[in-house]
Amino acid sequence: MSKTKISVQLFRSGNLQDNDIKLGEKLIKLLRIPTEHPIQLAIGSFKQEIRVIPGIKSTVLRISPSLSSSSGLLPQSVLNVKYNAADKTLRLGPVIGVMISRYDPEDPSKPFGSISSFCMEMVNACQKLGAYVYFFTPEMIGPNPSTLEGVRYDEGWKKGPVPAPDVVNNRLPTRKLENSPSVQHFMKEVKSRLGTHIFNEKFLDKTEVFDALGSDEKLKKYLPESYSLKSYPILKKMCAAYPMVFLKPVRGSLGKGIIRISRQADGTYQTLTTSLEGIKKNSYSSLTKLYSSLSGKIKKNRYQIQQGLDLVRLHKKNVDFRALVHKNKKGKWSLTSIVARVAGGNHYVSNLARGGTLSTVKDALAMSGIPPTAKLTASNRMEKAALDIAKGIEAAIPSHFGELGIDLAVDTAGRIWLLEVNSKPSKGDNAPLNVQKVRPSAIRLVQYSHYLTGF
Repeated sequence: MSKTKISVQLFRSGNLQDNDIKLGEKLIKLLRIPTEHPIQLAIGSFKQEIRVIPGIKSTVLRISPSLSSSSGLLPQSVLNVKYNAADKTLRLGPVIGVMISRYDPEDPSKPFGSISSFCMEMVNACQKLGAYVYFFTPEMIGPNPSTLEGVRYDEGWKKGPVPAPDVVNNRLPTRKLENSPSVQHFMKEVKSRLGTHIFNEKFLDKTEVFDALGSDEKLKKYLPESYSLKSYPILKKMCAAYPMVFLKPVRGSLGKGIIRISRQADGTYQTLTTSLEGIKKNSYSSLTKLYSSLSGKIKKNRYQIQQGLDLVRLHKKNVDFRALVHKNKKGKWSLTSIVARVAGGNHYVSNLARGGTLSTVKDALAMSGIPPTAKLTASNRMEKAALDIAKGIEAAIPSHFGELGIDLAVDTAGRIWLLEVNSKPSKGDNAPLNVQKVRPSAIRLVQYSHYLTGF
């Protein structure tokens, strides 16, 4: 099977029959495509018997408006092409479907909310590398896996029928949406019936991640002591061992609901809780009273209790590091970016959604105050930690991931720690500084789709 890259352009002329396409003669010879009898055209789940007619331009594929409409293709799309002689199929692709939570055509500047710029970057990355992308919400899923509507870019965002994709990038932001019957049925059906690749198919929770990585001896060094908070004895043990601990909702995000517990000099305990309104402070005369105040939350939501760390600070503000890792065009984990995130205001979490700011790793480490020898190697050690952790997740958790946001921290001695792993990393939080037209993360997602589909 051979492949190359071509541009797909609509041929709006009566010279082509509805089921004819025109390819350059050199490309036909290169791919060994027969012209004397019909073959099958495949674009995602769309299949149609066609006849190939030789043309002049080797990098152009001309297609009738009728075939373009039925296949869901848009003019000027750039795709890769391969021909399989065994099943006489000419395949164009890859077709990438990005599953998102919202589409608002009444807001043309931000039709997809906070990820609108990312969606445009995916369109540009596909034009650059050769792929076809559309975006769809759970409401756009039809009664069978081949029945979909998608939003595509054609001098503006337009919704219309599309074939089921070769690759699905699951960007649903909530577990409720992800676990809905229609979404679960769709993912199961396209995988089993159409062979669609789905990556980042599920959320990760904190207990699952720490339990999975804790079984690997070489990864333990990155893990703060951590347990599922199920009883008072666990709280008592951790508060006796450490002057500060954190309670984190197992299924939380954006730093919501994190509780910091500090043991005071007079034997009392203080809690700081993050909320949408800011930080809420409470004091307790004993640990039993503190636990009693938490019992309602613990019954309602699962919490992970984690060792407090003496982390580096910038201008008296907490700082951590978001490493973004992707599967690359060879199917291997690779580092895409690392940025430092500095907590905003009086927050002790660094999420940008809570007023945090970005800094380069170099600047953050330069001002961190860690030992000079540790400072020289910290960046490389963070990169190694991120890649080791990604490989550990892949080995221990039976789900398909192509992109992970890995939150790391550096303590005052220069040691690297894992804080959290996010399978739906925000496209704002992990943005490198000086964002260009197409971020490397969008490029990596398209390259990995090429790898998965053999284009």
